[in-house]
Order: sequence, then structure tokens, then C-alpha cells
Amino acid sequence: MFLLYPLSLIYRGAVNLRNLLYDRDILKRKKLPVPVVSVGNISAGGTGKTSLVRCLAQELGRTLRVAVLLRGYRRKSKGTLVVSEWGELKVGVEEAGDEAYLLAKLLPSASVVVSEDRYRGGLLAVERLGAELIVLDDGFQHRRLHRDLDIVLLRRRDLTDSLLPAGLLREPLKNLSRADAVVLSYQDIEPFEFELGEKPVFKMFRRFTHLLNTRFERVPLETLKDREVVAFAGLGSNEQFFRSLERLGFRLKERLSFPDHYTYKDFSLKEGETYITTPKDMVKLPAVENLFALDFELEVEGLLDFVRERVGKG
Repeated sequence: MFLLYPLSLIYRGAVNLRNLLYDRDILKRKKLPVPVVSVGNISAGGTGKTSLVRCLAQELGRTLRVAVLLRGYRRKSKGTLVVSEWGELKVGVEEAGDEAYLLAKLLPSASVVVSEDRYRGGLLAVERLGAELIVLDDGFQHRRLHRDLDIVLLRRRDLTDSLLPAGLLREPLKNLSRADAVVLSYQDIEPFEFELGEKPVFKMFRRFTHLLNTRFERVPLETLKDREVVAFAGLGSNEQFFRSLERLGFRLKERLSFPDHYTYKDFSLKEGETYITTPKDMVKLPAVENLFALDFELEVEGLLDFVRERVGKG
């Protein structure tokens, strides 16, 4: 790891230069005609970002036409693509990317758009789909698109981590000064405190309330409590998923850990076994009766009121 620190210094210089060019308006930003709420992080790996995007889009979508805008990581398509239009799926998981496809499945009242060029994707969402508000996924580093609100998720390990490639930080902690609000992730597993001057800091808790079957119908947690299950995941932090299952009382026969965004091309589900995974992983697998996903609801006290007040909507 020590050998990577010189590379981290080079990376730091590149990040600082890019941010300086935006701060001094040398690199220009583009503004959409509707409010943009960005949900991002300062580290690589799982922070719960997609879950918070889902929560905000779901709640804000009760009174507004909300579109979720993503890059579409590891998708097989290119350019700007409508994944879903107000709940109607338009493409499959390989074209959309796993996170975008999952959000499209879980958000029947929203639209989901993927694009390398977020401005172009956002403009399509507004002009073609009639979006009144954009929730931008993973937007903290994508400074080319103006946002009206910057929300950044922070993990406990981020407080002591190093910059890429020696650690997992995408930016130095001091760059949180650009954020309008910070959300502390995984408070149900790793509670911690953090302050950012006068800016609001919220705490995010996950409440595991149900399972999903492959039709994305809710199933009680108790359905699998009397069985041994094979647990597997391909997340930024698989260990937290396994720990959550154990805390809920599931009997894990086996734990299978895969890299983030794993495709499961060579993974087969055996008859006679019961499998439990995450919703993000389940969308990439066949719709079989012995596969379930652990789902949860988020509690972030005060955040929705803060967002509504700041963007002047809802």
C-alpha cells in the first residue's frame, strides 16, 4: 500500500486542478431548466447512494414528475437512453446497467435516464418526458452539470481513508465544503458523528422490513426464517449485507461474495436451495421461485423537508 502513495499524490493534484478550474469558472457548467438534486459521495464502493436516490425519487415523486439521471455504469449501450418512462420499462438490464434498471423496477412513478453526458440526459428528461425535477445519481464529482442541491453520503471509514489508489477516497475530505448537506451512512451498523460547520448533517438508518421475490412483490421476512439460505452479493461492501442477514436471524448455509456490479454470467441457481441476495443483484438473475432479495426502507430524519425547502418544490 505504501508504494501507492506517490500515485495518490498525483491523483490529488489532478483532482485539485480540475476543481480549481470549475471554481474559477474556467470550466463551464450547464444548467437545466428544472431543479437538480445531486446525491453523491467522496469514496468508491458502497455508501448507500442508490438507496437514497430511490428514497428521494419515491417521496418527491408523490407531488412532482421526477426523473432519475445516471451514467449507467457498465451498461452495454452508449449515449442517452430512456430506461423507463413513468414506470414503463423500455430496455433490459444489460442496456441500462444494473443500478439504473433496478431503480426503474422500483420506481413506478418516476422516469429513469442514463447518459454519459448528464446535461443531455437531463434535457431529454425535461423536454421529452416532462420531468419537473431531476435526481442526479453519483453527481458530486460531475461538476459540469449545475445542481441546486448537493447531498453527499459519508461512511465512517471515509474519515480516516486515503485517496485513490492507496485508499478509496475520490476526493479529499476538505472538499465536502462544496456539499450543501452530508448524510452519514449505515448508522444502523456503524454509528458515528461528524460536523461540517453550519451545514446540516443527517443520519441514515436502514429498516429491514421485507423481502422481494423475483416479481418484485413484497414477502414477509419470516418466510425464510425456518430455512437455511445461501446468501450472495456483488456490492461495494458485501460484508455489511451478510452481517445484516445474521442480525435479522437468517441461517446462512453459505456466503458467496462477488465484485461490485458482478454480471453472474457463470452463476447457476440450484433447485433445492434457497437463495437470498440484494435487489441490485437479483435483477441480473433468472426469475425463479427460490430466489429472494432483502429489501429495506430508509429513515433520514429531516432530510426530505430540507430538500423540499431548498428546491422550492412539493
